[in-house]
Amino acid sequence: MKVTIKDIAQAAGVAKSTVSKVMNDSPKISEETKTRVRDIIKQMNYTPSSIATGLARQSSNTVAILIDMSKESEFLNQFFYNIIGGVESIIGPLKYELTIANIQHDHAEGHFLHRLVLNKRVDGIIANTSVLTPELCAELNRLEFPYISIGEINPPGTWVDCDNELGGTVLTKHLLEQGYSSVAFIGGEQNEPLFLRRIAGYTATLRQAGLPVRSDRIINGRAAEEDGYAAAMQLLQNPEPPDAIVCMSNFSAFGVLQAARELKIQIPEQLGIATFDEYPLSPYTTPPLTSLNMDTFQLGASAGRLLMDKLGTTATPVSGQLLEPVLIPRLSSLRSRK
Repeated sequence: MKVTIKDIAQAAGVAKSTVSKVMNDSPKISEETKTRVRDIIKQMNYTPSSIATGLARQSSNTVAILIDMSKESEFLNQFFYNIIGGVESIIGPLKYELTIANIQHDHAEGHFLHRLVLNKRVDGIIANTSVLTPELCAELNRLEFPYISIGEINPPGTWVDCDNELGGTVLTKHLLEQGYSSVAFIGGEQNEPLFLRRIAGYTATLRQAGLPVRSDRIINGRAAEEDGYAAAMQLLQNPEPPDAIVCMSNFSAFGVLQAARELKIQIPEQLGIATFDEYPLSPYTTPPLTSLNMDTFQLGASAGRLLMDKLGTTATPVSGQLLEPVLIPRLSSLRSRK
């Protein structure tokens, strides 16, 4: 039997008008009552027909990119602005505005779901997987509200991502083809989805080449210069050092270059280096870094296109889209086979 607003009111011990005011985030209702009613709405899996109809019918002609302002790394980098540019290149010509919305919960109007979604201030949402938690995706699916994840999510949901597993394969295969035989991997948090995808490509490629996957050749850490330097010093001063390294980022690779220079290790003769991401350092280091171009502008454009498809049809199929990275070989890894 379909749950009604009367059922919610009875379960919460309030009037039907109070439930309606809670759904409209009325300032006249106490936060305690709002929390209780919202919890019951969620527990009873109730979608108000007025909200569902309103979300489908009314349009703000605005799309939001969600960010978490507590994580500076998510918005103080070039990739974030490339994604914004890609999204805008698609939605702008279709007369949609783009807004950047913080997900912090201490806003005077409450949780961003109430500020943006239930108050109909945006028509759709784009966010990465650190923001789009499984719980949030479930709620957006319940409300039938259009959203796109930048980063792979489990169905049901629509997402777009760079093929990071393929990236790990391409970089490792390139180093092996250049004649290196002991390839290490530096950077990335151990349970981070991005690291898990990239390391999967790396390990699969080693196994396919008949080479062992050694845990002491995989060193986790931040994708930062100092962590790359420390990891490289640990690896390169080992009695049996690797002869090549795949790096999680340009900054990790820059740290590896510094360590090799201090240890007087010749690149690429004695050590090959290849890294994810083309920007910001790859073309400018000494020697220039072999890198994998992950086209984040195209990532944003694909997310914008998928969202516009959702807004333009009543039944967009659940889908995922992987963008292929492009290898850019440079002097840090190019050597002749011996």
